[in-house]
Amino acid sequence: MKSTKVIVTEKKPEQFSGDLLVYCVEQPKKGALKCDSSIVSSWLEQSGTLEEFRAKEGELLLFYPRIEKESVSFSARRLLLVGLGKIEGNEAHDELRERCRLTGGLIAQQAGKVKAKKIMICLPEIMGIPAKEVAECMSEGVLLGDYRFLKYKKNAPEEELYQGLEEIRLFARASTDALHKAVRMGQIAALAAREARNMANEPGNCWTPSHFATHGRMLAKKYSLKCTVLGKDEMKRMGMGGILAVNQGSTEPPKMVVLEYRPIHKTQTLLLVGKGLTFDSGGVSLKPGAGMEDMKYDMCGGAAVMALMQAVGEERPDLGIVAIVPATENMAGGAALKPGDIITHYNGLTSEIVNTDAEGRLILADALAFGLEKFKPDYVIDLATLTGAAIIALGHHRTALLGNNDELVECLLAAGDRSGEPLWRLPLGKEYTKQLESRVADMKNTGGKSAGTITAAAYLEKFVGDTPWAHLDIAGTAWEFTEKSYVPRGPSGIGARTLLELVRRWKKEEKTVIVQRK
Repeated sequence: MKSTKVIVTEKKPEQFSGDLLVYCVEQPKKGALKCDSSIVSSWLEQSGTLEEFRAKEGELLLFYPRIEKESVSFSARRLLLVGLGKIEGNEAHDELRERCRLTGGLIAQQAGKVKAKKIMICLPEIMGIPAKEVAECMSEGVLLGDYRFLKYKKNAPEEELYQGLEEIRLFARASTDALHKAVRMGQIAALAAREARNMANEPGNCWTPSHFATHGRMLAKKYSLKCTVLGKDEMKRMGMGGILAVNQGSTEPPKMVVLEYRPIHKTQTLLLVGKGLTFDSGGVSLKPGAGMEDMKYDMCGGAAVMALMQAVGEERPDLGIVAIVPATENMAGGAALKPGDIITHYNGLTSEIVNTDAEGRLILADALAFGLEKFKPDYVIDLATLTGAAIIALGHHRTALLGNNDELVECLLAAGDRSGEPLWRLPLGKEYTKQLESRVADMKNTGGKSAGTITAAAYLEKFVGDTPWAHLDIAGTAWEFTEKSYVPRGPSGIGARTLLELVRRWKKEEKTVIVQRK
């Protein structure tokens, strides 16, 4: 995709000569429709829009301004009115942020329909939300909604393939530093999620563990991070039996990519671990053929963690962050892991393999144990497309969240709500851990059909000790996420913006919610 220029301007919208000029219209409680443009308001009042547009949330009205020889009202080629719906004044703050993102996504969709390259959006004044947050979320929504993956598409000879928006102008009556900063925040968040989508959209033959390693080195060079890549031989010497076992059936060697961001004035250290299964056949416990092509998405946790590090490189927070992506394929080759095999993890725990398709927890376990021992973080979060049970429990609308620390969980719940990526907490407890008991090893890698998402997290819990930890099972939201104007079909990029929101608010949360470990 081409890079999109985002500009905040005070130049009058009437003078904008681009492809699409956008006004947002709030649905009145009674009376005529009102718009920030007196000219448009006059048109609406005179025509009444023939009942075709009442400014309900998500309603659109596209028209072409009449250009007269002597007086030109607008220079833009098209005008678009977008309904904001009614604003009662009692809406939740996060709800209004999401409404701005959804509006931005609708604008991007309409721009795509008319193949607009340069647009201007007149930022509305919305009761209950500061102007800077309107700008942040609107720009975020437009950029997320304008996403398309065209890398492997060939142009038809007779037509130019639309590449998306080239320039977005945001009109504000007062172009303050806070507004510019907010737009930049929206842009960074959107670009991070788009990068996660890019990685997930790559086919399994073009995004392997080696590609994760290459991408990590690129980020390290661009943003002055430290990148370490552990190969197969190093994993053998270190005793990482989980990731090595999953990799046995593949000709592609595994990689463990470690990215470190260590600011000078570091307050605390957060460890992030993202599952990097670049293709999951299920191994010997082979998945059904129908839909197996989607298993290239089994690395969305790793993609989210990598995308977060891109945003961290741009914003340079005071929080120290270490990201680890254990990356491998899970294939059914002649040397593949078999049901009944026993493996030994990095921390010495043994595991009886009941199902080779429950592989994600095996590679995450090694990464968690290694990361905790080496970096001694204050907090740890892992993300993974881990269980189909998460889809059964929550559908494609909420990410399953489990953890051993209430404060960290609450912060993640708040970050998810604020970013439009809602989470739902599930319980942990001894009764679930008991399902993992094995007669021949320290544990087994599945606890049966019941409570599958919880028992998978219970497996990971054995590798984090007393460190405050949270687990996000994104199997239901990493693709086929809730239909939204700014979320395309396919991978959603879920997790990257939630983590970024958590990092952005960390300093504030650290003083009020997060408790310093003793």
